[in-house]
Amino acid sequence: MLQKKICMLGSYAVGKTSLVKRFVHSIFEDKYQTTVGVAIDKKEVEVDGSTVGLMLWDIYGEDDFQKVRLSYLRGTHGFLLVADGTRPETMRIVFELHQRAQQTAGDVPFTLLLNKADLEDEWALTDEHIKPAINLGWTVLKTSAKTGANVEEAFADLARRMVS
Repeated sequence: MLQKKICMLGSYAVGKTSLVKRFVHSIFEDKYQTTVGVAIDKKEVEVDGSTVGLMLWDIYGEDDFQKVRLSYLRGTHGFLLVADGTRPETMRIVFELHQRAQQTAGDVPFTLLLNKADLEDEWALTDEHIKPAINLGWTVLKTSAKTGANVEEAFADLARRMVS
């Protein structure tokens, strides 16, 4: 069986842990828990008739005081950048993390997840925030760890691109 490492990258409290829990365990918890260091989870998926074991590295959130250790990115086959739709400033960190991830991991597949799509009334990301990523040809999906919207699709698409 193929084994593939995926890193979850983004600012603090964007929903990285919630996305992993939704994908792996089909659950959502309202209470916020800060990730300390890295939490690793696993899930097997089918890609074009083959079983692929995904090792999901849920890395602590980056902010102005704490930068993600690049050593966590070594050996990754792909990554999910996560921004919070209610906090436009999380897009700045996504672009910084993308640049550093590519310097460390090389040209591996990735997807930008605009999380918290269920909070439509509080959504603050505009087309102007998202346009630079689209112009660069990034795969961009709106997700909700709470409702499960596009969560399976995001991981399945990334797994497919890592295997091809």
